[in-house]
Amino acid sequence: MSIIKPFKALRPQAQFAKQVASRPYDVLNSAEAKVEAQGNNHSFLYITKSEISLPESADIHAPEVYETAKQNLAAFMQRDVLFKENKECYYIYQLIMNGRSQTGLVAVSSVDDYENDIIKKHEFTRPEKELDRINHIKTTGAQTGNVFLAYRNNDSIDSIIENWKKIKSPVYDFVADDTIQHTIWIVNEDETIASITEIFATQIPCTYIADGHHRAASAAKVRKALGNDINYESNYFLTTLFPSNQLYIMDYNRVVKDLNGLDNEHFLTALSKNFNVELIGNEIVTPTTLHEFGMYLDTNWYKLVAKEGTYTNNPIGVLDVTILSDLILDKILGITDQRTDKRIDFVGGIRGLKELERRVDSGDMKVAFSLFPVTINQLFDISDSGNVMPPKSTWFEPKLRDGLLTHLIDG
Repeated sequence: MSIIKPFKALRPQAQFAKQVASRPYDVLNSAEAKVEAQGNNHSFLYITKSEISLPESADIHAPEVYETAKQNLAAFMQRDVLFKENKECYYIYQLIMNGRSQTGLVAVSSVDDYENDIIKKHEFTRPEKELDRINHIKTTGAQTGNVFLAYRNNDSIDSIIENWKKIKSPVYDFVADDTIQHTIWIVNEDETIASITEIFATQIPCTYIADGHHRAASAAKVRKALGNDINYESNYFLTTLFPSNQLYIMDYNRVVKDLNGLDNEHFLTALSKNFNVELIGNEIVTPTTLHEFGMYLDTNWYKLVAKEGTYTNNPIGVLDVTILSDLILDKILGITDQRTDKRIDFVGGIRGLKELERRVDSGDMKVAFSLFPVTINQLFDISDSGNVMPPKSTWFEPKLRDGLLTHLIDG
């Protein structure tokens, strides 16, 4: 069963909440972060993307970047922009995007549950991204990035959360610049806190990482690295838990730098062995069903449909990300490990398919692929079977904002 507990969040004064709240560190690069934080010295990006405080020539993984994050976090607390809750609480976090609402419970989850597979994974992680978060957590003493967990919806939890939202006033309620509304309530009554903890411990057999595999893995490795210096809070990591029936998964697309030595003609011929290939032209191809792909190559879009018999129907084999990985990325383009190969990059669906065109037309990439989104039931099936998806298979929206609720592990 699932072990969660309330915690004393480090959070902004209400009047600063909108200014502090920032997009997750891993959805924007350093240049984008610098632009986004411009003119706002309360932006949490000064902590999660602290290289924006340094010269552009700075190595984003250098020790001074993490030290700067630590200094900036201390400065936010000294300026009383951020303060630490005086009681362990749960928090309710509601997001509304394009009129669609989803509500999660913010808690800290057990590192033991992560290591014992009570918290289930569906992706391998990339070593360099793990190391970045490990260094950030160890240096700052804070888990600034939220791990997005899903669970099979439970009527008792739904009832507690919906009732609390009705009878209590939120501590934060604002619309961010991207038009997504963020609303947070504090659950600070002992009886309700105990009820939530008990329901997860007795009725929720497991949870699933929807987004944040690197943050979760890093929290576990930080605990191990602390050795004799470990403290109680290091046994837990920052999570927001959402019922599965409220979640929305977008497509997660791929761009590749070259054709592995092939010219366009030979590449298209190689594709035709396992796919029906149709030239579409200028019209963007948005896949509308499983086993259908869009491909952008030299200013033209193609529709690819995987041929019957070229894939298996087990939970992992039937996925489009698996079909693309096995039949194109590996077999034709020679990309055997997407976690470490520098020839491939990933583009979240929120950026739109025009971003695929831009990456290829700029010369940065040679070919792009658009995919049909994974479903939440597919994610659960794969996690339950002990399999993993290829890296970057799911893109969840809306994203939780960093800075609203932070978990301090150094007391």
